[in-house]
Amino acid sequence: MRRTLDEFDDRLWVRKDGYQYVTTRLGAVIASGMEDLIDRVETERKLRAVWHWLPEAISELPFETWSDLTVTTAEPNAPYRPVSRFESLLREATTIRFLRPEVALMDLCFDLIHQLVGEGVEMTLIDRPECHQYFLSTYPKRSSEMVQQDNFTILEHANLPSYGVGLLDERVTISCYEENTGTVHALVDSDAPAVHEWATAVYERYRASAHHAEPQRRVE
Repeated sequence: MRRTLDEFDDRLWVRKDGYQYVTTRLGAVIASGMEDLIDRVETERKLRAVWHWLPEAISELPFETWSDLTVTTAEPNAPYRPVSRFESLLREATTIRFLRPEVALMDLCFDLIHQLVGEGVEMTLIDRPECHQYFLSTYPKRSSEMVQQDNFTILEHANLPSYGVGLLDERVTISCYEENTGTVHALVDSDAPAVHEWATAVYERYRASAHHAEPQRRVE
């Protein structure tokens, strides 16, 4: 510690004030720069594992927006962490719009989805036809109840992105989903305005070309 303080003193980063060392103006500038660097390294560390899953548009947002992202990854000893994180966000939502909602249809979340629809929460899901067929055949009774509610809408689109986008009021979720294995590797969420603006534009673009699920698919 003494050697470090002596080095800082030689560089005019600190000065002795009685029994203490205080930061000089020059040292404060260096400290601020180091804090920024540490923040960037920590942001890079949390995004590194999911970077290849993220939409290209997210990587083009300002760095300050990256630091506002909350990243929840699946771990060997906690494979459902992203799904649990999504469930906690879902509980607080009053309006739900979702593009590729696989994470919302998993067992950990489906009961809650059913409950929220029953409570009148506005919900629109846009997914591939085969996903809806599986969803409706796996949960025939509850899904039949849900599709009869005016506040629940199922739309289909045959050409969706590889990631899921959820709009839960002002919070956005991006689900990193592997179709072949059915695994949600990570969930990224944020309430940053730039992320919400991007997510809304993506959702509306696909919604404009989606169509309602065919009636025979909606009730088993």
